[in-house]
Formats: sequence, C-alpha cells, structure tokens
Amino acid sequence: MADERLDAEWVRVWCEQAGAALIKLMQSFQVRHGFPPGRNAVALATEESHQATDALVELTPIPSDLTTMYWVIDEVSLPDVEIGYFIHPSSTVASHFREYGSIQIDGEEPALVFASDGGGHLFALAGSGRVWMSTTASWFDQFDLAAASLQEFLEGLARRISGEL
Repeated sequence: MADERLDAEWVRVWCEQAGAALIKLMQSFQVRHGFPPGRNAVALATEESHQATDALVELTPIPSDLTTMYWVIDEVSLPDVEIGYFIHPSSTVASHFREYGSIQIDGEEPALVFASDGGGHLFALAGSGRVWMSTTASWFDQFDLAAASLQEFLEGLARRISGEL
C-alpha cells in the first residue's frame, strides 16, 4: 500500500462516507452519552485552503499524499469520536513546521505532523507514505508506526466514526 499514492477521488468518496457516518453518530450521541456533541466535521477544501496548501508546499518538502488530501479536505475535527481526532488545516501544519520543524524518525525520511488526537499525540506523514504516531504528547519523543499509508490512516478514522473499532 505504501507504494501506491493517494487518489483525490478516493478522498472525496471517503469524505462523503465519513460525513454520513458522522451524521448518524451525532443523531444518537446525546442519548448515549447524556450531553450534546461538540463540533464534529469533515470540512472540504476551499480556495483559501488551497492557497494555504500551496504555501505549505513552498515552505517544505511535503509528502505528495498530504498535498492530495489537502486538495480535497481542509480539516477534520472529531472531538467526540473516541478520544478525539483532528486533521489540522494546512495553514496550521505550516505554522507548526515553522515552530518545530519536521519529525526525525530513525530509518525514515523526515515526517510532517498533520494531525493529533485528543490526548495530544501527534500523527506525522513521512515521504515514504507511512504515518507515525508519537508515543507521548511531544514533538521530540519517540514515534511508532500508526499506518502503512495515509489511506490506511483515513480508513481507520472512518471505522472509528462508524464504531467498528
């Protein structure tokens, strides 16, 4: 899977399916949990987010799968899915890159942090296409393999939204 590149049409379909699963989850959320859900959304890219992605590409070598994803998705905010999952907008990724740089993982190309969970763990995508997750809520500690590809990472998020994990 890591040798295959992410397809924009696949990401569009993922957005539709994740959005539909999210609607279903939110309809029953308050009954199950006793309080209303937060803002859970899969936000599609806009002209403004495309410009931010272009600026990110100019700033740093960005894995091509991340560019493909950001051409379709602006951000994903899932505070009520398990512990919470967030795909940061490309403008935030650029800001974080300016502040912290890329993530160095032994035996791997430098990785770019693009997401986090509600516990502060970070997700970074390397040029190889693999997604890595920090073992602590830190930019500077160890990162372990989280998914063989960005597509696999997104598929895992979809399963979490659907309650299949």
